[in-house]
Amino acid sequence: MELKQIVAALDDEISRLKQVRSLLAGTRGNVTQAATSLAFGANQGKTRKRRKLSAAARARISAAQKKRWAAQKKAAK
Repeated sequence: MELKQIVAALDDEISRLKQVRSLLAGTRGNVTQAATSLAFGANQGKTRKRRKLSAAARARISAAQKKRWAAQKKAAK
């Protein structure tokens, strides 16, 4: 490979990495419309159903968390 081809390939890769970084960071910078529509608009309009826990399940979770807190507090002393 010639030096110019290597530099061109590096510039292309840097451009792609900048686009990926901006997508991951949540900024839209100089990213194409197609990439942003896939990254940011894919789940628009879809509402997520909330899962309901029974009172007994909430009580078990609460008791387990209180037990963990008590163990941490005891270990700290």
